[in-house]
Amino acid sequence: MASFKRFGSGVVSALTLLAVGVQPVQAQNTGTATDKAAQKAADKAAKKAPKIKTDMPEDLLPPTARTAQSVAQPVAKPTSQPSARPTTAATGVPAPTATPSPVPVQAPTISSPVVQEVVITEPVMPWTLSDAQALLNTIGYIGKEGLIPADYQPGALKAAIAKGEGDALDSLASRVFAWLIEDLRDGRTPMPARVQWFAVDPDQDAMPTQQIMAQALSDHDVPGVVAKLAPTNPDYAALKTELNATPMANKERRALIQANMDRWRWLARDLGTVYLMTNVPEFQLRLVVKNKILRTYKTVVGKPGRTATPQLAETVSAVVFNPTWTVPQSIVKGEGLGAKVLGNPKWAANNGYKGYKNADGTITVVQQPGPNNALGLMKIDMPNPHAIYLHDTPAKSYFNSDVRAFSHGCIRTERAVELGMTMAILGAQMPSTEAAELSRAGEYKKVQMTRTFPVYLTYFTFARSIDGTLQSFGDIYGRDTPVLASFKAARQLKTTQRASDEAIIQLDNPL
Repeated sequence: MASFKRFGSGVVSALTLLAVGVQPVQAQNTGTATDKAAQKAADKAAKKAPKIKTDMPEDLLPPTARTAQSVAQPVAKPTSQPSARPTTAATGVPAPTATPSPVPVQAPTISSPVVQEVVITEPVMPWTLSDAQALLNTIGYIGKEGLIPADYQPGALKAAIAKGEGDALDSLASRVFAWLIEDLRDGRTPMPARVQWFAVDPDQDAMPTQQIMAQALSDHDVPGVVAKLAPTNPDYAALKTELNATPMANKERRALIQANMDRWRWLARDLGTVYLMTNVPEFQLRLVVKNKILRTYKTVVGKPGRTATPQLAETVSAVVFNPTWTVPQSIVKGEGLGAKVLGNPKWAANNGYKGYKNADGTITVVQQPGPNNALGLMKIDMPNPHAIYLHDTPAKSYFNSDVRAFSHGCIRTERAVELGMTMAILGAQMPSTEAAELSRAGEYKKVQMTRTFPVYLTYFTFARSIDGTLQSFGDIYGRDTPVLASFKAARQLKTTQRASDEAIIQLDNPL
C-alpha cells in the first residue's frame, strides 16, 4: 500500500511524491544521522518543487506513473490519440486520412500574407419536394443556433417548392443548403471581420460540403445532418441554451451570445481529447481532458495594439525546461543592450547575458537559464509564424492584477513549471521523477513531444468561465465590433480565405 504525506490541506499520493523526486515517507526511520539529514533535505526540496495532482486519467499517464496512481483510482481503458481534427462519425461522411501538419516556416518580423480570394462555388444536386420542405422547416428553426433564417431565402425556397421539382428547385435548394452548411461548420462571420484570427479551421476539409449534402439527400434527413454540424464542445451548448432563454427584447445580450457562438464555429468542430486553451479576455489557461477542465492557470496576455495576442490553433511540439532567450534586435540594438553586454562583461555575467558580434557587425545576445530569465523556468514550444508561445515569467506580481494584458503577445503562464512537467509526463511519456529533476536542474533541456496536443488561443467575450458559469469578459482588443456589425449586415458569400490576411507581427519579446 502506498503511503501518503500531507501538504497543507491536500493529500498527495505516491505519484505526487515521485513527481517531485521524493520517495514516500516510511512508517519507521531507523537510518543513520546522514540518512536522516538526507531525508530532511529531500523533504525540504519536496516543499519547493511543483506538485503534480493525481486526478489525471490513467490512460494518459506513462506506465511508471500509472502504477502509483492506480492506488487512488481504477485503471481506465486506453483511448485513441487526441486530435485537433474533427471526426465525421456524426455526419457519416468519410474523412480524409489525417497527416501530420508541417512545421510552419519561420516568418520575418512583419509580413503580409498574399491571399487570393476566390468565391466558393456550391454543388448543385437534385432535390425532392419532401427534402426541400425539410430544408425549409430547418431554416425556420435555425435561429436557435444563433444564425439568421432570412440569410437562407425561405420565401424564395417556399415559392420554388410550390412550382415543383426541377432545375430551379435544385439550384436554389442546393445553394441555400450549402450556405447553411458553411455557416454552421465554419461560421457566418466573414474573414475580414475576424481580427487577428489565424486559427485555420480544418472542418471544411474533413466534412466537405458536397459530401454532407449528398448524405443528407441520400438519407432524406436534412435536419438530422444539420443537427450534427454544430461544435461538440459543451461550452457551445451552454451558449445555445442561454441564447434561447434570453428574451428577444434583450437584443444587445442576444447579439453578444450570437457572436460568441459563431466564434466556436471558427474552430475545429471537435477540439480533441486533450488540449490547452486560453481565452485571452478571461486571462486564464485550461488543460482539458475529455471535455473536463483538469487544471487552470492565470495568464498574462499581449497589450492592446501592435502587441495584442493573435488567435491561433497550434500544436505543442516540445517543453523547454530552464530555457535560454535570444534577445530581439529591437532591444539589442534599439535599446543598446548589445553594446552594454559587450562593453561590461561583469555586468553581463551578473545578469545572465552572453553576447557576441556577428560577421555582419550585428550583435547577438542570449540570456542564460535561471530564475531571472525573461522566459522564467519553462517554455512550451508551439511552432507558428508569429513566434507566440506559452512561458513562465520572473515577474509573478502581474498575476495579481484583474486585467492582465502586459506582454508583447506571448502567454505568460502561472505555475508554468507544473504545466511543463504535466506536458512532459503526458506528451513525452516521461516518468514524473525525471520531469521533476529536469525542472530543478537549472540547465537547458528541450523535451520533444512524442504525443502532441493542440493549443488554442481564443477570444470569447461571453463564455463559460473556469468555474463553469456564463459571464461576459472585457473586449480588451475591440474585436467584438466587426463581428457584431457583420451579423447586422447581409450574409457575405464565402471565399477560399481561411485566416486573417493582416500582417504577421513577430515580436518574440516576453518582456
